[in-house]
Amino acid sequence: MTAPSAFGSHHEQVVFCHDEASGLRAIIAIYSTALGPALGGTRFYPYASEADALADVLNLSQGMAYKSALAGLDLGGGKAVIIGDPRTDKSEALLRAYGRFVQSLGGRYHTACDVGTYTTDMDVIARECDYVTGRTVEHGGSGDSSIMTAYGVHQGMRAAAAFTWGDTSLAGKRVGVAGIGKVGRHLVGHLIEEDARVLVTDIDRAALDRIVEQYPSVEVVDSTDELIAADLDVYSPCALGGALNEESLEILTARVVAGAANNQLAHERIGKLVADRGIVYAPDYCVNASGVIQVADELDPSGFSLERAKARAAGIFDTTLCVLERAAREGITTAEAADRQAEQRIREIGRLSQIRVP
Repeated sequence: MTAPSAFGSHHEQVVFCHDEASGLRAIIAIYSTALGPALGGTRFYPYASEADALADVLNLSQGMAYKSALAGLDLGGGKAVIIGDPRTDKSEALLRAYGRFVQSLGGRYHTACDVGTYTTDMDVIARECDYVTGRTVEHGGSGDSSIMTAYGVHQGMRAAAAFTWGDTSLAGKRVGVAGIGKVGRHLVGHLIEEDARVLVTDIDRAALDRIVEQYPSVEVVDSTDELIAADLDVYSPCALGGALNEESLEILTARVVAGAANNQLAHERIGKLVADRGIVYAPDYCVNASGVIQVADELDPSGFSLERAKARAAGIFDTTLCVLERAAREGITTAEAADRQAEQRIREIGRLSQIRVP
């Protein structure tokens, strides 16, 4: 995905939100509403500067537009970031103040969970806002979307395996998972069930202890660099973005890269370097789309259906395979193929709003 400029020149709207009393500093970015209201989570993160926060929200909001389009949803793309440490800065007043800013957009943007925010936070935001998904089951929501996200990533990984080795099975394959937080730990479960040989790493020692207690066959690696350099068949980045860069490619041994992290390519040129090395990269916003599929299902007039959401998430297998085959057929990178497929749907379906109906 081509990164937007620092000023978000391709975005429909960028809103800076500030409430001094609660300490709220947030940015909401709406990339596109061509297919419908913009949907995207709220990230609560201690950015070093407002400029860093702006760059992140612009990239993430574009990614959400492409993700929703590729997943076949009638939704646009947006994202929000709250600047601060969620462990110390999060409060009811701050979340409710943020909710009023989202409400002020009149439904152009629907929010949900992301790094640093949880379903219970969405319940608090919803006390001031009508445009909140990813809520707790007790409040009519679908609950934790990380379980469904892991399921979708697993489907995308199986599609990449089929494309690379001619077999969807990951049994016996060495899979390295970097980051075993919300999504990564559930992905490990899917891989163990399939008899894959799983290596993991995380900055949280307690998380590593828990995963080994649950799955004793998992091998713990001390650092991401050590994991990337290990003898792997599949590398699965499930933490923050930028996992694929010049340095990591120098030591990467895996034939396939498929993970839950957003914006895995450090910059646009990395996609070509990945392809030149014969590595099959399953585009992140293609394989990690089932989280947004789940929360989008909450917007259905009939209410949330787990079966319907899971059936749509299973389609990530076919979508991923289609993207990989298109890249091979057209002689382009898999990232370019995913972009073209998303842009094609935004263009073809988005224009239908010009046809006036009674």
